[in-house]
Amino acid sequence: MYLFGKEAVSKPQKIAFLLVPGFSMLCFSSALEPLRAANFKVGGKIYEWKLYSIQGSTVRASNGMDINVDAEIALDDNIPVLIVCASYNVEESNTKQLAAILRRLRSKGTEFGGMDAGSEILARAGLLDGYKATVHWENFESFTETYPNVQAELDLYIVDRNRFTSGGGTTSLDMMLQLIRVQHGLKLSTDVADIFIYQRFREGNNPQRLISNNPQIRNNKVLTKAIETMEATVETPLLITELAHEIGSTVRELERLFKKHLKTSPANYYRNHRLDIAQRLLKQTDLSILDIAIRCGFNSATSFARSYRNRFGQAPKTSRRIVS
Repeated sequence: MYLFGKEAVSKPQKIAFLLVPGFSMLCFSSALEPLRAANFKVGGKIYEWKLYSIQGSTVRASNGMDINVDAEIALDDNIPVLIVCASYNVEESNTKQLAAILRRLRSKGTEFGGMDAGSEILARAGLLDGYKATVHWENFESFTETYPNVQAELDLYIVDRNRFTSGGGTTSLDMMLQLIRVQHGLKLSTDVADIFIYQRFREGNNPQRLISNNPQIRNNKVLTKAIETMEATVETPLLITELAHEIGSTVRELERLFKKHLKTSPANYYRNHRLDIAQRLLKQTDLSILDIAIRCGFNSATSFARSYRNRFGQAPKTSRRIVS
């Protein structure tokens, strides 16, 4: 029985959270609080939750707060649903030992969710192979590079059979409101949203980034299409004249729209977008500098290094050394 299935669910629905050091408190609380609020609204216990950590000890969130947990994840084989909460410095906890624990839980029938970088932990364990999944947009490029067997998409959240993932932050609230809606109906889901003064439901297939979802940009078809085309042609960037022709616009119109809404030129936005991706790949992968340069549309490591230094004030290799 899938957590997001439409079949009747047992009451209370038991959901476990694995808190990984550096997890986002916002992401975690945005997932847990809707469950508490649902219990409050019905005057009973339709959801129960349990907190786990890798060592069984308190876990420090990214904001420095320490959270007590109920148990060590390796000591419990009876976990119907496990949501992995991870964010900053996930690579330090994303070990072979943890992957083995999660695979053992899979053999026991556990259903898995991942929030923010929790998707990376599930992916390393092979639990997302052949599934659609999402991850925080800052990790997306490295995620798709490292886990090619996962069908990665930049949605707010994705439910695919017995796997569900969200991009982090408040996307976990959207995902849990959807869970309540599926299991207990629209009225309860709306009542919970009202408690948090959350006035609209965001469907999972909405984009994560505000630049793609900003009403002023989204309502301008030319600007939206220009940005979408830029994001789709990072490895083989177009000249602005080619871009304008591709979307049925003019260079003059693009210059006007980018200056009005984004306070920059189309060329600068395009180049900075590619360099931002390059910086994330430097921090999150072991790809060579030349490979990253090529994947971000630069024809040589030299031209890439020059543009990178102009953007970030340091050489690409310096960024990698600082992170490591």
